[in-house]
Amino acid sequence: MFITATDLQEQVIKPTLDYLGVWTPEIGQMLLKAAGGENDLGLFARSQQSGLGLFRISSEQHRDIWDRYLAFQPDVASRIRGLASQRTFLSNPDSELQTNLSYSTAIAWLLLRRTGLIPDTPPGRSVTAGTETPSLRHQPLGIG
Repeated sequence: MFITATDLQEQVIKPTLDYLGVWTPEIGQMLLKAAGGENDLGLFARSQQSGLGLFRISSEQHRDIWDRYLAFQPDVASRIRGLASQRTFLSNPDSELQTNLSYSTAIAWLLLRRTGLIPDTPPGRSVTAGTETPSLRHQPLGIG
């Protein structure tokens, strides 16, 4: 199977970020570059052996984003969890990073946002309507 950068952007990244209420072309480009291995932040693994799925997210990063951020932000967690499958997520959450492009994109967005290079929310938008999205900046990744 082959997917072009345009298809990935239009059929996965943009709809996922639209669902979260955070789409901007700039954020879309950052995620597209991360998926293509062009991210120089050291945030995503360089090889598939070191990370899971399209964005090469480690199990540790995945667990950390849930345990140290999403566990305390139920509205955001609910939106992200809504992207995951019902059964697989409960039995093997890391497999969602490999098999669910929208879920993996959402987790990658959170990891990029945590670096401070992506604003918490674009102007006039929030992850959950009517609530202010708490900042992820300056929170340690808690790995390594």
